[in-house]
Amino acid sequence: MMSGGVGKYTHIDNQPQVSGSVPAVPDPGHVTVQFTDSNLQTFPPSGSQGKISGGSRPPRDADDTFSKPISGSDEPQQGGWFRTFTIAAYKPYFDVDTTDVLERIKDSLFPFRGTFTEKTANNPDLYGPFWICTTLIFVAASIGTFVTYIAHKLQKKEWNYDINLVTWSAGVFYGYVLLVPLALYVILKYFSAPSGLVQLFCLYGYSLFVFIPALCLSVVPLEIFRWVIAGVAGFMSATFVALNLRAHIMSAGERWFLIVAGIFLLQLALSVVLKLYLFTVTV
Repeated sequence: MMSGGVGKYTHIDNQPQVSGSVPAVPDPGHVTVQFTDSNLQTFPPSGSQGKISGGSRPPRDADDTFSKPISGSDEPQQGGWFRTFTIAAYKPYFDVDTTDVLERIKDSLFPFRGTFTEKTANNPDLYGPFWICTTLIFVAASIGTFVTYIAHKLQKKEWNYDINLVTWSAGVFYGYVLLVPLALYVILKYFSAPSGLVQLFCLYGYSLFVFIPALCLSVVPLEIFRWVIAGVAGFMSATFVALNLRAHIMSAGERWFLIVAGIFLLQLALSVVLKLYLFTVTV
């Protein structure tokens, strides 16, 4: 107990009490805090879209430019030829995951199965063909540069980098995958056996994958070995395209064999061009 001029302090039941001009403050005891239910969106969303699903799926893009308009929404939807120049028009053709691409690459390395078009009929993609062509461009330029550099150094001759190797490779691979399927699309439509244009792009794009390991093997400094590699790669690529289109082209009538033979020979011609320009080293 303490006394003073201002007030008196007492200690009762181990609880401090202040008397006088300072009012006593009772012990609040246990305070229970209740929080209202949060209405924040659960992350990640439980729904699934496209090829991405499960608990690791990211939320929907905040930028609706890359999202498909919801039915009944106020978002303007373009149609006709204007849709061709929008990102949404090509989004479905890139809706594949790594498993899909690897499976289709594996099918391209076993050309005698002839089941590629059946497997990709409902979901042809442009993702694989784009990256296969892009990889071929850089592999062709790098391998070609490396082989010519080694050949010049072994003969102790001056070596200069050829930048045209990159532009030539880009023109060949991109041009081939774009123009040949487009021409074939017109021909098949003329013979009343139309095929999907995107499916043709997909087929021809994956048919070029076999040239990636072939270009890597071309570093072996044996001309006969390079001819064998180019021939095997060309035969596999041509067989892959011809067998996958044969069943469909047979509905074109009696001339189906000529069309399939032309497809096969054109693919072989590509391998010959690649051999003469990329697989051949001149010092």
